Amino acid sequence: MTPEGRLARAGVALSNWSERWFPDPLVFALVGIVVVFLIGVASGEKPINLAIQGGKGFWSLIPFTMQMVMIIIGGYVVASTPLVQRGMQKLANIPQSPRQAITLVALFSFITGLLSWGMSPIISGLLVRQLSQRIKGLDYRAAGAAAYAGGAIVWALGISSSAAMLMATKSALPTRLLAISGLIPLTGTIFLWPSMLMAAILIVTGVSIAYLSAPSAEKARTAESYGLKWEPFQLGLEPKTKPGEWLEYSPLLTILVSALLCVYLVDLFRTSPQGALAALDLNTFNLIFITAGLLLQWRPKRFLRAVMEVVPGTAGVIIQFPLYAVIFGMIVGTGLSDKAARLLTSVSTHDTFALLVAFYSATLGIFIPSGGSKWIIEAPYVLQAAIEHRVNLGWVVQIYNASEALPNLINPFFMLPLLGILRLRARDLVGYGLLQLLVQAPIVFFLCWLFARHLAFVPPMR
Repeated sequence: MTPEGRLARAGVALSNWSERWFPDPLVFALVGIVVVFLIGVASGEKPINLAIQGGKGFWSLIPFTMQMVMIIIGGYVVASTPLVQRGMQKLANIPQSPRQAITLVALFSFITGLLSWGMSPIISGLLVRQLSQRIKGLDYRAAGAAAYAGGAIVWALGISSSAAMLMATKSALPTRLLAISGLIPLTGTIFLWPSMLMAAILIVTGVSIAYLSAPSAEKARTAESYGLKWEPFQLGLEPKTKPGEWLEYSPLLTILVSALLCVYLVDLFRTSPQGALAALDLNTFNLIFITAGLLLQWRPKRFLRAVMEVVPGTAGVIIQFPLYAVIFGMIVGTGLSDKAARLLTSVSTHDTFALLVAFYSATLGIFIPSGGSKWIIEAPYVLQAAIEHRVNLGWVVQIYNASEALPNLINPFFMLPLLGILRLRARDLVGYGLLQLLVQAPIVFFLCWLFARHLAFVPPMR
């Protein structure tokens, strides 16, 4: 049997296993709470304090939850516009076989993942829906996992990296962290040549895995086998029947409101003290997409129809993110975080520091799957230890970024928007995500260690 055949069989086997054994994301969140609670008790924390801090944390991710909901809505209303749909249809006409289709989805996912972790799974998932209508024998699980891979693996090495953006923005840095590391510009993190090389290697590897693991049409689980049949987007509108519907069908209001929001966005980028790139945060990203959706949908009626179509897909995000916030509260609100800090500093050296940070960040990412929030937890003690061991601080940020992203391949936290678009469950995609993880993790750990040994230490810019 050829290596290609072995990898394809492995993908099918892992996917079949995950469909049978992997829990629903809600169960995953509940189990995570119990596991962190038990770890806290075993490390000497008082059970009552863990419970109180977890309860306090329940609401801490509500703004982020709404931001994620708006990512799904904004991405969908833009992707369902006539202009974008025509482009997606042309793109979907390129592949002529299931394997080519899955490879195209993976490449598209990785490229868009570098641009925005929020946009990538949405627009890639909609491409999968297009391809599932015209490519016979397309494995819906493998294509869905390919749509998620880019946003899961390389997003933090791109321009939407929460940790890199935070370290480059003085006004956003907590005082304690600024005193330790000072500012680290983007040229010292995502635009380091080792970081760009790592991103390229991970993209080539990820696309290759998607290509080699694509199952044959005979073994494929198609969209039809899940009872899904995607109808083409309705680009037209039904005729008006009432005089009061005139404004709903007129582009006047969408033009005026879009123009107003565009004026604000231009001013925001123009007046940003840290430069236009620093103004591109999650709120700005969402507002750009909502504004573009309003304008490209052209009429309020069509915009509202797109919103109503996508809202059911946000249910998992709305209920599960607060449960992950309970985990966050137990770790941050108790002594668990400080205990981890002391352990990391005591057991590491200059040569082992990169591997320990990578492993620790990847492990913690299973329980706190939020790159920006988790970096706030880790950064003070990780960067302080890096200074003591004279490890390049910008590369430490990228070690965190690359390794923290790995658990996303099997953690349903950021998978939820894509699951809503594809109408699948996490267990349907995790098998192929696990295959990516088994191959990508050793590569990430090795590159983190290798470049840490060769990049010179730069004193903090306070």
